[in-house]
Amino acid sequence: MGTKIKRFFKKIRIKRTTILVLVFVFMSATLVRQLFELQIIQGEAYISKFESRTTKKRVIKSTRGNIYDRNGEELATNVLAYSVTFEDNGTYDSTREKNLTLNGIAYKVLKILESNGDSISTGFHIVLDESGNYAFDVDEGFTLNRFRADIYGEPLIDNLTKKQKNATADQMIEFMSGKEGFSIVLYGDNAYTKEELTSHGLPENLSKQDILELSKIRYALSTNSFKKYMAVTIASNISEKSVAAIREDQPELQGIDIVEDSVRKYINDASMGPILGYTGQASSEELEELRQKNPDYSNDAIIGKSGIEKYMETSLQGTDGEETVTVDNLGKVLKIDDSTRVEPVAGNDTYLTIDSSWQSAIYQILKQRVAGILLSKIEASKTYDFSVNDAAQIKIPIYDVYNALIANSVIDISKFSDANASDTEKNLYAKFQQKQQQVFDTITNRLTAENPPAVKDEDDQIQEYLTYICDDLLRDTLGIISKNAIDTSDSTYQKWTTDKDISLKDYLTYAASQNWIDISKFSTEGDYLDSDEVYQALTDYLIDYLKKDTNFSKLLYKYMLQEDTISGSEICLVLYEQGVLSKDDGSYEALASGSMTAYDFMINKIYTLEIEPAQLALEPCSASAVITDVKTGEVLACVSYPGYDNNRLVNNMDTDYYAKLSTDKSSPFFNKATQQTAAPGSTFKILSTIAGMSEGVIDDGTYINCTGSFDLVTPPINCWNKQGHGEIEIREAIEQSCNSYFNMIGFKLGQDADGNFSENRSLSVLQKYASEIGLDKKTGIEITESAPHVSDSYAVPSYIGQGTHAYTTSQLARYATAIATSGNVYDLTLLDRQTDSKGNTLKKYEPDIINTVDVSQNVWDDIHDGMYRVVQIHRQFDGLGVDVAGKTGTAELNVYHPNHGMFMGYAPASDPEYAIAVRIENGYASGNACLAADDIFKYIFELTDEKSILTGVAATDTSDTSND
Repeated sequence: MGTKIKRFFKKIRIKRTTILVLVFVFMSATLVRQLFELQIIQGEAYISKFESRTTKKRVIKSTRGNIYDRNGEELATNVLAYSVTFEDNGTYDSTREKNLTLNGIAYKVLKILESNGDSISTGFHIVLDESGNYAFDVDEGFTLNRFRADIYGEPLIDNLTKKQKNATADQMIEFMSGKEGFSIVLYGDNAYTKEELTSHGLPENLSKQDILELSKIRYALSTNSFKKYMAVTIASNISEKSVAAIREDQPELQGIDIVEDSVRKYINDASMGPILGYTGQASSEELEELRQKNPDYSNDAIIGKSGIEKYMETSLQGTDGEETVTVDNLGKVLKIDDSTRVEPVAGNDTYLTIDSSWQSAIYQILKQRVAGILLSKIEASKTYDFSVNDAAQIKIPIYDVYNALIANSVIDISKFSDANASDTEKNLYAKFQQKQQQVFDTITNRLTAENPPAVKDEDDQIQEYLTYICDDLLRDTLGIISKNAIDTSDSTYQKWTTDKDISLKDYLTYAASQNWIDISKFSTEGDYLDSDEVYQALTDYLIDYLKKDTNFSKLLYKYMLQEDTISGSEICLVLYEQGVLSKDDGSYEALASGSMTAYDFMINKIYTLEIEPAQLALEPCSASAVITDVKTGEVLACVSYPGYDNNRLVNNMDTDYYAKLSTDKSSPFFNKATQQTAAPGSTFKILSTIAGMSEGVIDDGTYINCTGSFDLVTPPINCWNKQGHGEIEIREAIEQSCNSYFNMIGFKLGQDADGNFSENRSLSVLQKYASEIGLDKKTGIEITESAPHVSDSYAVPSYIGQGTHAYTTSQLARYATAIATSGNVYDLTLLDRQTDSKGNTLKKYEPDIINTVDVSQNVWDDIHDGMYRVVQIHRQFDGLGVDVAGKTGTAELNVYHPNHGMFMGYAPASDPEYAIAVRIENGYASGNACLAADDIFKYIFELTDEKSILTGVAATDTSDTSND
């Protein structure tokens, strides 16, 4: 058989090459057929499989409701913007590959944003401080502990270990960036190879800022780790350049998307900041609370953080819509299912009772008045001698003004050491380094010498340094000296706190031996150190910390000024070199050449308000005023100076600005109208009148002889008129603000039938009537307000507004409103109405009258007439043009701080429309509050040309009158 086959092939004589060609043709045909099958017939199916399609629900963002004033003027609106979102929609072979991929994408996006002036915007409480170190942007407390719990993945703060709860910013960044966290930076055997980094677009070395920003992005992404395909917003309100760059690179940026969004825009008016507040990304605790009312809040929700934005959050917050989309494995949308679309619903609009024009004008009036008082007290000296022992006589040395520019960070001393610092800044820094070394040598000596002197035996400068180190730094700032551990009855502690009859070394050594020092704050070996070793470790830590402590550096500059090592002119020149002032203002050349003194320069800049009182944070630097409609209880103006620009706090928050506000010594975040409490001074005498007449201890015909001193209590209480007012009745007592008359009311109300006086009896009557007129409760105003305090000690002085009284300006305004209406006590309101986005009214807010003071009309007649007389005898209101009734008040502090000045009243006196309360903190005299009130009445009643009121410069007329 085999032979026959061989014979067959020999007959046909087919060559081997021919056979090979035939085989090749057959195989090629098979391959072509297969390719046709794969690419043409089944190509779409295979591509679909490769793309790994999936469907997901996509959120359609709603817009936040607008806020308007009573006249429909826009106060808070929304503008179209673009945001960057990031979702983890990849599949990975390993956790290492996942981290490399996500970190690489995050890094690429970060660099695009940074190159176009944009930044990451996530709720994160770690920043780089002035020294380039990781630091928290909030103080120790609930918010920081909640943040720690989120970072360490604990649902409850109580679940944190001791180490986690005490974790520093450095330790938390190390955790997040390391292998336990997001593996941003790995070391040793786990370190990424050069090839791994390059293939994922990552550099071999990351800066501290890069590590921080990547940690922010990965942290934000991790908040949605349990929801596949759920995006988080990592940057908002980005520039068009960033939008274009990201879209161009989007094929390489898996999970990154650009979405249309809206950002908040506020009226450009610092007076509205404290009322409106601002929005920001919700924290974990805020989300937990809000989800109890509305479970639909997303992890990256933008919510109201303060003010009306916070109070009206659930109304202003819209309802997001949604739609179902089909996406590929890169997150690209392939198809939108229109049938599933649910349209978003815009939030409701809120109308306030505030008149924004009044608000802005009154803010300007207060600023002008505070600047005028400040200017009138500045003198060309280095220090003020407080042995004068009279708060009304306090002067402000010009050297304090120069120092305030540094102390309140108007000038940034950290820039003095920059490579591009000006010659003036470099010269200042060189002198600072010399001073710093001298001081550190002294401090080191006091901490390590065998027998250092007691602090009381040091000079004033060294005393301030050592006190700062122990009390301000170790105790209050760092918590190394634990307040909770200290035995305040301990004799050594008493030596330190009372007369400083002990050295800092001896005190700290003793504190270490008593376990008052929290070693974990500065050493990881605390459990293994004895008290001597603890002290040595603390000393080393302390010296190192002081080198980068900005507040301690500011102290050094203060004494460099006092010693004339540096000059006021040098400090003032830096205002130009750091851009605080413009060199085109006409003063720069004169100051630089020496033809204008630093003293004249500062006086001029304060007068023109180019440097505001709030920037200097000297006394005075703040004021407040509240105006109500007495017929409705609506708040027409609620002004706190200083305010702030809330546009810089929303969207991509200006973190430097926020940090500046948080540490500003004038406390702009602290609403002076609704949060600052103080004694009411003589304004309280109206309540004393109501109590005395209602209880029958005085009437219209009761005359009391004022000799200038009330001596029925110990110590005797002086009347402001030390010569005495003689025999006076109640209307004249109100007019003259006679202390003795109202002291007698308080004394009589404390007597029993036998004439025995009781403090408690007197105080209980006072508290009863204070409650009747609403002084024992908050006003109902819808922004943060401090609780009032009715005096509970020093009964007789309490009837003239001393004792332990403490009220806000808003509470005094309600008090004035009740007096103007003969007893109607309102729950005040800032809210007028709420509408939907189409303008349909959903809710109308009407203030409630929570009580009507039951007092006979003749009592009110006496009070109203007495208050009218008060204004008639105060020249500050001369020629006003409208009849006003009011009461002045001066709240005394001590000989080291000027008194607070107050005025409360209403107008017109015969038919009241508006009630007012004005307080100038550390305003020296009530006469200055009267001048401010006079300006306000002229403005709201349009009694004179607006330009003559809102001059834009410091007021030139001030008052030293405090006849109350």
